[in-house]
Amino acid sequence: MKFPRKYSLKEISELINVKFIGPENFPISGINEIHVVKEGDIVFVDHPKYYDKALSSKASVILINKKVKCPQGKALLISKDPFTDFNKLSQYFAPFQKATQVISETAQIGENTIIQPSVFIGNGVTIGANCVIHPNVTIYDNCIIGNNVTIHAGTVIGADAFYYKNRKKCFDKLLSSGNVVIEDHVDIGAMCTIDRGVTASTTIKEGTKIDNQVQIGHDSIIGERCLIASQAGIAGCVIIEDEVTIWGQVGTNSGIIIGKGAVILGQTGVTKSVKGGKTYFGTPIEESRKKLKEIVEIKQLLKSKKK
Repeated sequence: MKFPRKYSLKEISELINVKFIGPENFPISGINEIHVVKEGDIVFVDHPKYYDKALSSKASVILINKKVKCPQGKALLISKDPFTDFNKLSQYFAPFQKATQVISETAQIGENTIIQPSVFIGNGVTIGANCVIHPNVTIYDNCIIGNNVTIHAGTVIGADAFYYKNRKKCFDKLLSSGNVVIEDHVDIGAMCTIDRGVTASTTIKEGTKIDNQVQIGHDSIIGERCLIASQAGIAGCVIIEDEVTIWGQVGTNSGIIIGKGAVILGQTGVTKSVKGGKTYFGTPIEESRKKLKEIVEIKQLLKSKKK
């Protein structure tokens, strides 16, 4: 998420009432979660396991719960609870806006786009030309829909990321201030759910076709001309490159990459990143020929033991 203007390190420290290490006029342009952080951003880290990753990331400012050596060219914000302070920044720069009508006055809807009855369109939504949005679709605030997009009944675009910190007495929610971007010529089936990014965009690229009852997690990026069949579940922060085919009831781990042109056969559990141009099957995932050969060999072994 980008700020409306550049803020100084001192200004941000005063907003969340923490100490800082670095020049007080050090410029900050936004906040982002570790998977999508960019130069000028603040990233938070609250576990020693991830200190090195955060300190060596593209982030310019690290919101951290321990005094450490500040990397050259960066700055630190020292917090007792970086998770909570990160949420404070999200609330300050992207506060929740109550809806006052079913289709917001601030929504922009393109020429020849058809909005069927009982569609909800939130604040700041942009929808391009020649789209069809079917009944009972919900599009949350600030989502962006391209041209020639079809979204079928009951689909929800832009619900919160499923991202929680396990406290002693509760699960503490990381607030979502990102959005969903759906590019041109995308079709989305009925009863799908596409979650917004934590601070950036969950993105469905041009020409991709998504079947009914598909879940896509926060900050995932689905490439161009992909096919995703019914009941697939894509976790958060997954990158699916162009022209990937994912068949029914496939599930993925978070933070993985599925290479260009890969085919993932039905009911596969994508437990790791896989290269493009190959067909995969099974849990744990393997190339389909190898996996099917293993299954045959196991059956033969079991038969021989019974004799």
